[in-house]
Amino acid sequence: MFPYFIMLIFCGIPLFFMELSFGQFASQGCLGVWRISPMFKGVGYGMMVVSTYIGIYYNVVICIAFYYFFSSMTHVLPWAYCNNPWNTHDCAGVLDASNLTNGSRPAALPSNLSHLLNHSLQRTSPSEEYWRLYVLKLSDDIGNFGEVRLPLLGCLGVSWLVVFLCLIRGVKSSGKVVYFTATFPYVVLTILFVRGVTLEGAFDGIMYYLTPQWDKILEAKVWGDAASQIFYSLGCAWGGLITMASYNKFHNNCYRDSVIISITNCATSVYAGFVIFSILGFMANHLGVDVSRVADHGPGLAFVAYPEALTLLPISPLWSLLFFFMLILLGLGTQFCLLETLVTAIVDEVGNEWILQKKTYVTLGVAVAGFLLGIPLTSQAGIYWLLLMDNYAASFSLVVISCIMCVAIMYIYGHRNYFQDIQMMLGFPPPLFFQICWRFVSPAIIFLQAQVHRRLPQNPLHFASLPERNVLLHQLPQRGGVPEHDPPTPPSPARTYGPQVRVREVPRARRQRSPNPAPLWAPPSPKPHPCSAAGPLGWDCPFRNCQSLALSSARLLADSDAGGPETRQWEPGP
Repeated sequence: MFPYFIMLIFCGIPLFFMELSFGQFASQGCLGVWRISPMFKGVGYGMMVVSTYIGIYYNVVICIAFYYFFSSMTHVLPWAYCNNPWNTHDCAGVLDASNLTNGSRPAALPSNLSHLLNHSLQRTSPSEEYWRLYVLKLSDDIGNFGEVRLPLLGCLGVSWLVVFLCLIRGVKSSGKVVYFTATFPYVVLTILFVRGVTLEGAFDGIMYYLTPQWDKILEAKVWGDAASQIFYSLGCAWGGLITMASYNKFHNNCYRDSVIISITNCATSVYAGFVIFSILGFMANHLGVDVSRVADHGPGLAFVAYPEALTLLPISPLWSLLFFFMLILLGLGTQFCLLETLVTAIVDEVGNEWILQKKTYVTLGVAVAGFLLGIPLTSQAGIYWLLLMDNYAASFSLVVISCIMCVAIMYIYGHRNYFQDIQMMLGFPPPLFFQICWRFVSPAIIFLQAQVHRRLPQNPLHFASLPERNVLLHQLPQRGGVPEHDPPTPPSPARTYGPQVRVREVPRARRQRSPNPAPLWAPPSPKPHPCSAAGPLGWDCPFRNCQSLALSSARLLADSDAGGPETRQWEPGP
């Protein structure tokens, strides 16, 4: 976590404040703000492309959460035992495995002890087989699409319908929904935390989570992963921060919002880590293995390891319903931001009277297009393409976008002009720490990260087959034994947690600076805002969303001063 905190202080919070102030001053989306320097408008298009990619596959993750949520409405979870038609001969549930580790001997056990041990080493959990053989019906190759999984397709349609209905009236409708989606996950997290820490073995999981691995502190990849995680957890370079801040009041204290949200985002990530590893520690104690053998990364944590751990709890369907309902709410918060970013950019770019009045149709068109483009991801090879998009669509590109944005604002538009803009908007200039970070520290760190990323060996993506994952993740040696393979790297405590920004819509009005000094950037002329009324909008930035457990970060409802929407016309002072 040490590299993560360093990157948070010197990159995350400064870039978060920059994007909030940038969008709030311009009152434009990720395309309109680049009227400060039209030659850098491609940065805005890059943000749109990133949001489009993520919006396509991220809703597929939500639809899988919907599927698991519906599947949990039963007395016995379908991935608890190995007596289902899709299970193989290598399937061995954790409940049965616990009998082996506790010394009990089932009647049907073979007499040859070595054969028994080999069978145990090759076990497949029922949750793993449910995920691969029933939910995904995984094909053997990325080019073999097979059939479209109709249950997943139906859930995908449901998820896109819910997102559209929540955004049908823009910020006004989504702002009301987010009061629930932003606060209820905290309730579920607290329930799971209280239940988790009372389980046997939870302390071992928490200690594994808190114990630093100092031998990896000098590895370039660790720092690169920390920097990448900052962009995912805080939502920098996605275009969403600029878009949501454009609905703020002109004099809203975005400096206060950025500091509070960033810190609370990190704190919530750490808190969620306690919830996760307390359950994983209980599962490791139940199986008699080390926590590192249970902790998984990627989709396996949200849809294999954690669901398997839930089967060990009393009234497991109840905990499963709560868990996947929380994932759905957090995913919807992300989709609200992504869809609103795209719609706002399109509306601002066209800018005529018709599209301002028909914004609902634009939202519907984007939702329908996202649904159609997501259909291939519900096929039998869909998970391959989902991981491919997640690893390459929005990783290194975010670093490049952020670096160019810092250079364009600080050195093309001019740091003095930008500092004066912030002083006019907030009543005080940005603190010296942020001025130094914006001009020197943050661009230098981002540039170095880009160079390190370019030189690191890029390992090909590999979605392991069942036998490979059997040996790696589900071995059953006695505690304290030396594993044959290095344990998998546990997920970052903040891998999937994003901020919540709550804003109020204010019709975008012309904002002019004092004529002395003369501004280099004249914001656009007044025009009717595409949304008709005010409302808070919370959003959670896509965390490397399908990469691990989609628990949200700080759902702060950072709002502007109380009061209804009003049109503000900025007049220069005397």
